[in-house]
Amino acid sequence: MPRTIDDGPRPKHTQLSDVLASLATSELGPGAAIPSERELMATYDVSRATVRKAIDSLVAGGLLHRVQGKGTFVARPRLESNLHLASFSEEMRRRGLTPSTRLMLVDEERPPAEVAKALRLDARGTAWRIDRVRLADDQPMAIEQGWYPCSLLPDLDTADLTGSLYTLLADRYGLIIDTAEQTLWGESAEGATARRLDAPLHTPLLVFRRVSSAAGQPVEYVVSRYRGDRYQIHMSLGATPTNTTAPR
Repeated sequence: MPRTIDDGPRPKHTQLSDVLASLATSELGPGAAIPSERELMATYDVSRATVRKAIDSLVAGGLLHRVQGKGTFVARPRLESNLHLASFSEEMRRRGLTPSTRLMLVDEERPPAEVAKALRLDARGTAWRIDRVRLADDQPMAIEQGWYPCSLLPDLDTADLTGSLYTLLADRYGLIIDTAEQTLWGESAEGATARRLDAPLHTPLLVFRRVSSAAGQPVEYVVSRYRGDRYQIHMSLGATPTNTTAPR
């Protein structure tokens, strides 16, 4: 860890922020106190304003936190869990990528029993089956098979299905997806899935099964298979009360 702050092109408070970030993550760990402002001023020969500006940036970024009257400490990891409801298109744009879609199939079918149950279809109910390959900057990222109740979405097959379905559902049908249940597991790419994703055989896949609803009405049952070598997930997890019920 450097022990000096120079007069180079980078501002002194930025250099000191880097030093403190390295100290916090490599040496101190969560809950540990960083040196006092006076100690930092003496060690790095900088002003109090520089020290405070460096610490402020790390507090704002969540790496450090202040305790009134006690000092500044390395923050513990934030534990939170938020259901992230966004379409593929929205998510890719947020990452600075250009989304696009290859529509492979759209058809009205009687879905498998599991899908029919999740969508609350009656014995004769049908759903639109929509198979798509999703791309980011023209690179195949995911393949998805979705089911959407025909009774709720008449003439869905005539719409443009190459963009965000969530936007289409809201704009054309007034159905705003507001809740979802999602399950994740792993697979390897085989056969047609590997070919459509332009992936070598046995490429790891992240598989998501999502049942999405609008105002309590199930609207979507979709299984998405993402290339694990091109896609990763960050999850912030929060502790929940102990459940004494046996797992299902």
